[in-house]
Amino acid sequence: MKIAIYGQYYQNSTEPIIRDIFVFFNKNNVDLVIEANFLELLYEKDIIKKEYKTFSSHTELDNSFDVVVSIGGDGTILRAATLVRDSGIPILGINAGRLGFLATVQKEDIDSFLQIVIDKKYSISPRTLLSLSCDPPNEALQDINFAMNEVSVSRKDTTSMITIDTFLNDEYLNSYWADGLIISTPTGSTGYSLSCGGPILTPDVKSLVITPIAPHNLNARPLVIPDETVIRLKVSGREDNYLVSLDSRITSVANESILTITKTPFQINMVEIPDETFLKTLRSKLLWGQDKRN
Repeated sequence: MKIAIYGQYYQNSTEPIIRDIFVFFNKNNVDLVIEANFLELLYEKDIIKKEYKTFSSHTELDNSFDVVVSIGGDGTILRAATLVRDSGIPILGINAGRLGFLATVQKEDIDSFLQIVIDKKYSISPRTLLSLSCDPPNEALQDINFAMNEVSVSRKDTTSMITIDTFLNDEYLNSYWADGLIISTPTGSTGYSLSCGGPILTPDVKSLVITPIAPHNLNARPLVIPDETVIRLKVSGREDNYLVSLDSRITSVANESILTITKTPFQINMVEIPDETFLKTLRSKLLWGQDKRN
């Protein structure tokens, strides 16, 4: 088996997890290839000493890899997705962070879950992505122009609201007067959109969510739409530019630019461990079914 490893290092909390992962894979003679910057950090922290093969770019991840292991939180998985892209390699998230809906493997269960990966007894949960194009073209949106969680627009350098003219399949929907607007995938529905009052979608739902950020008009509510919808946005405001975010990647875009958001032709495959389902994660993270009144 050939596995790529990508990760983030958090002082004290991550080191035991990383050691356990490497011990397990080496014991099972797994061919490991480590993201170059992460490996350099592990050497610097004296966490590992053995030499490993490395990769630095998405072009080096091909169909010879069985799985990409992401060590960190949900943000680490979103960055791992930019390396996997359209290769189809499944991503397994090992949680070294706190509240996470994507990194489902907890440190207490690492060995048993990694054994499931070795035995290939896991299932695949395909995740919808969004692509973004800008007219006129924006150089920062050329290379990595897709998002796994959400595409959002928000005000920049001002406390004033922006106006977001929104069209669905070329039909006018609304002009949102707000701090911003979120276009979320089902995966992203438990992230930024949820914190702004959006609904939770299960990963297999063929829908997207449009969620306004602090809208001026209180009748502007989150809207669920089919994921085949072409969304077009035109933003205006008192400043010359506004911010566009694709997951954690942010760039500045000129007022009156036209943003077009569509579903990508490829998906990201997440490894789903038996009995560690999305619904179980919801119950655990959101304390559903638990009486916390006292």
